Amino acid sequence: MTAAPGAPWVQFMQTERLRVPSDTIRAALVRRLRVSSGISEEDVREIEALPIAVRQYPAETPVVRDGERATECCLIVEGFCARSKTIASGKRQILSLHIPGEIPDLMSLFLHVMDHELSTLTPCTLGFISHDTLRRLHQRRPVVAEMFWRDTLIDAAMFREWIVNVGQRPAPARLAHVMIELRERLRVIGRVDGNTFEMPLTQEQIGEALGITAVHANRVIKQLRQEGIVEFQRGRVTVLDEQKFFELADFDGRYLHQSPTL
Repeated sequence: MTAAPGAPWVQFMQTERLRVPSDTIRAALVRRLRVSSGISEEDVREIEALPIAVRQYPAETPVVRDGERATECCLIVEGFCARSKTIASGKRQILSLHIPGEIPDLMSLFLHVMDHELSTLTPCTLGFISHDTLRRLHQRRPVVAEMFWRDTLIDAAMFREWIVNVGQRPAPARLAHVMIELRERLRVIGRVDGNTFEMPLTQEQIGEALGITAVHANRVIKQLRQEGIVEFQRGRVTVLDEQKFFELADFDGRYLHQSPTL
């Protein structure tokens, strides 16, 4: 990965290596691939053998900036990240949310200049795999290359759903849909606790994800609570009425392709 000019703090973080157990680094990735792609034990061993440099990033910090040339792909070990675009006026649109076990910049293997920003939402532990290492793995294990290609196609499916969500659903349904999607993805990696799950976004960030203002986002959150659908507090969502939650979101999870048969 290349540090942005004039950002010495990024260069410092790149030299800050952490000692994290190998199984912890790859656990969520392997668990997710078992569900979505049916990864074999032989391919699990190949992934577990990948050299990964682990670094710690503060919240709200760019990992790869729009316009940079990346030389590594980023695996989220712990924390939440987002992809976004910022227009000339300074307004930002969050394009997708990313959780442990995901590699949100796989496209940088083939799209050499980033056309959006990947940044942390929370303090994150991130693992970096060089492009050269991934290319060698893909040549050696074509099935793994297919699984990562499937991952990028699932990303595209989620982008399509987010376009529909922002463009066609009213704000309360937009928020419910984003919440359910996040919950279903977290469930795969064992990060849902009963009817509660993490969604560590500020009201401003929720607005950026839904295409509304922070004030409007605040009103929508209050509406969902007053209608007895969900409670959102301190970065955690508690579902109060599952049926109303699904009906409001108009949610069909096929686009997440959480099975090798989908």
